[in-house]
Amino acid sequence: MANKLISEMGLPKAIANIFAARNILTAKDALSLAEFELMELLDVGLAEVNAAVAHISEMACPPYQTALSLMEERVRSECLSGHLPTRLKGLDNALCGGIPFGTLTELVGPAGIGKSQFCLKLALLAALPSSYGGLNGRVIYIDTESKFSSRRLIEIGVQSFPEIFHEAGMAQEMAGRILVLQPASLAEFTESLQQIKLSLLQRQAKLLIIDSMAALVSGEYERDFRASRQHSLGWHISSIKSLAEFSRIPVVVTNQVRTQSSDESHQYPFQVQNNDESMKDHGRVESHLVAALGIFWAHAVTIRLVFECNLGQRFIKVAKSPLSPSLAFPFVVTSSGISLLSDDGIEVMGPEICAIHCQGHNDLINFKQGEVVMIQSERSTPSHCGPEHPYQRHPRVSSTKLVLCEGRCHYPASQKLAGVDKISLL
Repeated sequence: MANKLISEMGLPKAIANIFAARNILTAKDALSLAEFELMELLDVGLAEVNAAVAHISEMACPPYQTALSLMEERVRSECLSGHLPTRLKGLDNALCGGIPFGTLTELVGPAGIGKSQFCLKLALLAALPSSYGGLNGRVIYIDTESKFSSRRLIEIGVQSFPEIFHEAGMAQEMAGRILVLQPASLAEFTESLQQIKLSLLQRQAKLLIIDSMAALVSGEYERDFRASRQHSLGWHISSIKSLAEFSRIPVVVTNQVRTQSSDESHQYPFQVQNNDESMKDHGRVESHLVAALGIFWAHAVTIRLVFECNLGQRFIKVAKSPLSPSLAFPFVVTSSGISLLSDDGIEVMGPEICAIHCQGHNDLINFKQGEVVMIQSERSTPSHCGPEHPYQRHPRVSSTKLVLCEGRCHYPASQKLAGVDKISLL
């Protein structure tokens, strides 16, 4: 705004010509001089100078916005952009409709927990015809670990949408709408970002999935060079966010987890002064797993969904969202993808919503004659709460709010649901 030309600001022609004759061409040129200096240079009175400076200042300053106008603009933007429903009723309700357009959504969790299963289902939902509730568009799926399974994609489609996939040629058509890229390095991914931007426009893509960003970054830098990794990641964060905002489509990125060492327990310098106290608090946290891409990436994402396993039960937690409460949903992986065991989200209190657990995660997913077979190891249910425990409803609270158990309490018995073991939430 400082370089805006005075000749384009609507000043009276006479005074505008004087500014031009004295080589005062931009708002910065005029506002860098005092009133008396302008009077001497322009050879005009103080009243004319003050009026001109006030007009230039008003035109050069960015317009202000009220909180009301920002809220109305956000509502209009959401109406125009919309959401991609996940078809998981409880999660869609929590996210006010599903995965939002124009923002960055992150899925973080340990390997094998179900992040890629979730991505495959989203890809199908974006490719479905509008008459079936899909976005009727193409999907750009960036598979950085070469783990994309076309067979699993079709299986999810057949089990979830049999009326579509049993039609002749529909399975091939749906699969043909999903464009898979497999960059071998971060440099190759960087070079392809501009191509991806063009593809989003030319191919009418309605969804971008990166599975996973952490795999690319971890292959480029050693652990001792975390600062360099974060510096490089900053450029990619900005580029991916701009892709989401520019194209107004949902962008979903998966993130891995890593163990957190004691010297990494403080993310900011001002936390070091409370080192002893923080370490004591940190010792109470059940899991030492953290998201692999660090604090800068965490600030960049709009929505973070944590996939975890707590004493054998898998959960999806809404750990970060500008509109949603902090909720946890128990789920299982079936032949049709991810299924929630309950649509009633459980509110998780305090820092537990951001913790990432990986306890009792022994379930394997095998393919057998076109079906997903869940192979579950034997595990016993503890008789009391110790330092490790699943989410529990407080006995005095009738709502779904959770508190962390202190001392001893009894676990409910395991129940059988559709052939899959789960921990009862009653």
